This record gives sequence, C-alpha cells and structure tokens, in this order.
Amino acid sequence: MTSATTPSTTAASEAWFERARAVTPGGVNSPVRAFNAVGGTPRFITSASGAWLTDADGNDYVDLICSWGPMLLGHAHPDVQAAVAGAVARGTSYGTPTEPEVELAEEIVARTPVERVRFVSSGTEATMSAIRLARGATGRDLVVKFAGCYHGHVDALLAEAGSGVATLAVPGTSGVPASAAAETLVLPYNDREAVLAAFEAYGSRIACLITEATPGNMGVVPPAPGFNAFLAETCRTHGALFISDEVMTGFRATEQGGWGLDGAIEGWTPDLMTFGKVMGGGFPAAAFGGRADLMAHLAPEGRVYQAGTLSGNPVATTAGLTTLRLATPEVYEQLDATARTIRDAVAEHLLAAGVPHVVQTAGTMFSVFFRDAAVRDFAEASQQDTAAYAAFFHSMLDQGVYLPPSAYESWFVSAAHDDRAIQTIVDALPAAAFAAATAGGH
Repeated sequence: MTSATTPSTTAASEAWFERARAVTPGGVNSPVRAFNAVGGTPRFITSASGAWLTDADGNDYVDLICSWGPMLLGHAHPDVQAAVAGAVARGTSYGTPTEPEVELAEEIVARTPVERVRFVSSGTEATMSAIRLARGATGRDLVVKFAGCYHGHVDALLAEAGSGVATLAVPGTSGVPASAAAETLVLPYNDREAVLAAFEAYGSRIACLITEATPGNMGVVPPAPGFNAFLAETCRTHGALFISDEVMTGFRATEQGGWGLDGAIEGWTPDLMTFGKVMGGGFPAAAFGGRADLMAHLAPEGRVYQAGTLSGNPVATTAGLTTLRLATPEVYEQLDATARTIRDAVAEHLLAAGVPHVVQTAGTMFSVFFRDAAVRDFAEASQQDTAAYAAFFHSMLDQGVYLPPSAYESWFVSAAHDDRAIQTIVDALPAAAFAAATAGGH
C-alpha cells in the first residue's frame, strides 16, 4: 500500500451488500454500518493494516473509526497478532479459568478505581449485568439514565425521555415492553436540576444512575465541570449506586479512561464501572467491576446470578492484555497529538468554507458537530446539519478517508496514524469542506 486511492469502483461492495441483504436484516449486523444516515453503499472491508482499511474493490482508506474505538494501536499490530496466534495455537476456548483472564483483570484494576472485575463478551452484557448487580445489592428497581447516552441494547436502557423533568419513560424501540421502560427515568444530560428533581421524587426507589463517563454516542459531549462528581455525591446521598459506563472511553480517552479526565483529578470514584472495546484488543470482550463488597453479591459468592460460556475467553483476554501492556504513556501522548492535529485541520477548513461547526473532545476522542454552538445534551446534538455531514462524509470517503457513517459518533485515531495517514486526511479536507458548504441547510 503506497497511497490512498480515490475509489474507482464500488462494484464488489455493492455485490456483497446485495448478497448480505438477502440473508441479514438490512444487510448488516449493527445498524450504523448500513450507511442509512449518510446514504450510499457501505464498504465491505477485506483487510486492515496500521491506519488503513482495504475494501473488496481494492480501495484503501485512512481509518478514523478504528472499529469504533478498540484499535488503539492500529490494525494488525504485530505484537498483538503474535500473542493472539500463540493463544489460538493453545486452543480457542476451554470453559475453565485461565491465566490471561487473571492478568487482564489485574491490569484493569491497576489502571482504574475498581477492586474486582468480572468478564463478559459485549458492552451490552456488561451494562446489563452491572444494573442487575445494582438492583440486587440495593433491593431497588428504578434506573436513571440520560437521553443520548447509549448503554447497549438492554431493554430498559433503550428508553427515551418523556416530557417534563424525570418523566417515567416510554419505550424507545419496538419490542421493549412498557413495563421494562417504566423502570427507567430518562433525564437531559448535564442538567443538575433534573437530577435533583428525579432523586427528590423517586430517591428511595432508585437502584442506580448510569452514565457514559464522557458521552460519545451522540457525538462527544463532555460532562460539565464537576458534573460526574455531583452525580456520584447525589447517588451516595440517596443510597443509590453510581455506574460509570466506560465501554467506549475505557483506556481510550486516557490511560485511565474517562475517569482519568475528572475522577482521578477530583478524587471521586464510581461504585461500578463497565469496560469494553480497547480492553478486548479487537475481540468480543467486555467487563464490569467495582468495589469488592458490591462485586461479592455476584454468584458464586453472592445471590446475583451472571454467567457466560465465552466470558474470559483466552484468545480475547490475551489480545486485550497485550494491547493494554503496549498502551504506554508515550502512546497516549502520540494519540493526543494526532487527534489535535486532525481536529485543528478539520476546524480550519470548515471555518474557511463558512460551515458552522464545533469540535468537542474527550482525551484522545473527538467529534465534529455541524452547528455553530457547543453541544451540552442530546437535544442540542440533534440540532445539527446532517445533510452537510453526509456531503462531508462522502467527499472524504471518495478521497480515501473513512469517517463514521453518522453525525452522532466519535472519531478515533490510533498509534499507527503516521504522517502519511494524517497528510491524506488533511489533503482531503478542502474539497470535503466545500461539499458541506454547498450541501448543508445553513
């Protein structure tokens, strides 16, 4: 691979997409991959190396989604590949305790405030299990979440906000029973008054409040200064548990995850945390953890049941362990510098083209909102020019840069994004900014 290539054809991806739609709902196994938000044909990727993706037609792209976060070191890192090959050679699954799961748990405990960790296979499973644990430990049922924060496709956590402060939620998707949604309070993010009102009205019934450490599923929307500390204190006052969802930010935003941006500095800790993505090194792996006394409620020590055939899989935990051991402070410094260079270049060219925008960051993560004011919650994130983003996305894609196919996602870089990859991105920006300027509704 010597350079990015302007896609000369997408015939192979189109053919694969047609085949996929015949056997898979929407032709994809996770909705955003279908390109519905931006239009066009999703690219079927056949290989990846470093900062680059190659599709079924042989087109190359600089990757700015990094498998939605996990590929911190870049694709096909030789040390991770070697460790995984060694693990596979010893067997792919045992259904027994293994050494790498203990070592990975020790690595997570060393980086974060959690004292005990339980492994699962997906972020959804991690948040589902953390909420079950919170309910079991408190003897309460209600869950508080924020609009725009995504915690996997757990029934209760797909609820959307109703009208008014702390309104009991209605289902946000078909298939979620009203009874499940009725156990969830959905509040506007960064709204202290809404939180206080919810706990005033329902405090004795609230088992937990769950929030992304820094939301990244409506685009990157950082918590207001002190907001997470306020949530931790409010939960403690009312006997509820504070769950910080770090499936996306864990070991990605900083070496200590999202907690490293505020909790490590301000001196507060969540009761429970969830992890995923980076800690799996590109494999299906996730975890939840917290205080030892809370984790002791889990079977076989306690009465809260949770289990999984592939939990702590030796191949996945080896990949995650190797990734975290390679993710040194120097790697995070490089990620910060790379992210800063790219977001500054994006802002420069959008400004020059007269496109309203704001860039928001959380450590090494960032996103670009096509609107002219900072975004504090989901309602404001929704007030952006998605047509302008779609035009920007396709111009970048045509020039060999793969952005998230949605205006509501974080952008990710890796340690493999070298000068050539960065220059490819920068070179694509003038035309993309012009496309956004001429297609947007501003």
